[in-house]
Amino acid sequence: MNRTLWLRGLLAVSCFAGCTDGGASASDGTDAAATPSTDTAAELDGAVDADVPLDAEDADGVSAPDAVPDSAGEPERDAVADVAPDGAVDPGPLRPNVQEGEAPNADDQTPAFDEQTRAPQPAQPTAFTTTVLATGLEVPWGIAPMPDGRLLVTERAGRLRIVDADGAVSAPIQGVPTVAVVGQGGLLDVAIGPDFASDRSVFLTFTEDRGGGTYAPAVARGTLSADGSRLEDLTVLYQQSPPRSEGRHFGTRLVFDRDGNLFVTFGDRGSSFEDAQSPFNGIGAVIRIRQDGSIPSDNPFVDGVDGDPAVWSWGHRNIQSATLDADGRLWTVEHGARGGDELNQPQAGLNYGWPIITYGQDYNGQPVGDGLTALDGMEQPVYFWDPVIAPSGMATYRGSLFEGWDGDLLVGGLQAQALVRLSLRDGRVYTEEWLPMGTRVRCVAIAEDGAVLLGTDAGEIVVVRPG
Repeated sequence: MNRTLWLRGLLAVSCFAGCTDGGASASDGTDAAATPSTDTAAELDGAVDADVPLDAEDADGVSAPDAVPDSAGEPERDAVADVAPDGAVDPGPLRPNVQEGEAPNADDQTPAFDEQTRAPQPAQPTAFTTTVLATGLEVPWGIAPMPDGRLLVTERAGRLRIVDADGAVSAPIQGVPTVAVVGQGGLLDVAIGPDFASDRSVFLTFTEDRGGGTYAPAVARGTLSADGSRLEDLTVLYQQSPPRSEGRHFGTRLVFDRDGNLFVTFGDRGSSFEDAQSPFNGIGAVIRIRQDGSIPSDNPFVDGVDGDPAVWSWGHRNIQSATLDADGRLWTVEHGARGGDELNQPQAGLNYGWPIITYGQDYNGQPVGDGLTALDGMEQPVYFWDPVIAPSGMATYRGSLFEGWDGDLLVGGLQAQALVRLSLRDGRVYTEEWLPMGTRVRCVAIAEDGAVLLGTDAGEIVVVRPG
């Protein structure tokens, strides 16, 4: 492949001027009454531009349904028993999808295969309880459980803290990188290294001020001091380039593969549509680097001829959810525009289509570009949502505390105000369940005992257990 290949299809994009994917921003707590629709309002985290449409990852304070709709009164799908991988059978048929009866924004689009959207709910809803572990945090964006049971938690405002098992919140850890808190940017994800028990390595994503009114996300590594009070030997490993003036769609989730290499997800920056279709930069891309920032020898563009050596996959919009599954495969969920949130399993060297192909529509109700949902050379999502859930945070459930959940994907929902559980069969979504939380779920992690940990935009760390 050469540079001309990624240009193919760009002429199909008729107009993106002003269509900033939601990148409008309102500071946290802003009244979202002026947003064009609830579906375009769940993404906004930053400063308002009244001329720019908002999208679902952006608007804090947007109201969502008081409870997840149930299937009462709705027609049943085929009465298929929910057969677990071990052969156990749940009583009764699967229930209709949680959004059954809700019209999609783009009602003229056809999924590429039957299981690509609106999977049924499990036969029986999950009974669960929630307990607030910690409060008073300012948009807890990332959670990293440590071996001793304590949690490293980022606040988007630029602080890194430790939350103890009893909910005590530490003073800010010193030595974090200088953070540009702009729009949706700030101190974002956190992960501990695979050898944290011996080397105490901590990895962070954050927004940098690159000067001249431009910003971009970056990845850094540091060493947590023995007393947990500071990060030492901080080193920046990767900087997305080129920087942009828009304060949105930074993406950034951190996931280690089984070899200890680091996947990092990046957004399209809300206006850099042609850059998202180029493998020669990290915009709208997943990158893969070693823990020291060098490039793994099996990266798809390691020689730099056909793409940036760090790039793993491209053509993404704004990935704010990522996890490695039980088989070592990377899964991501990215924000769509007005509809079109996507679950993908990014493969090395492949193009995932944004903005040439996408489900959903633009914020003015018109098609995105030529309204294409498929094109040769561009990958289909494994699953999509229209209307959106507005994803943020993701984990693969491992454990037995929640019966039947082992291996399921758990996704935070900003617009959904829920923990979204996806069970998979043969690489496709089999069931989808929403566990309503009544607030925007920003990040997801799994505790050692199998409890689910959520960071919410209400400033809380919430523990979810069976109930």
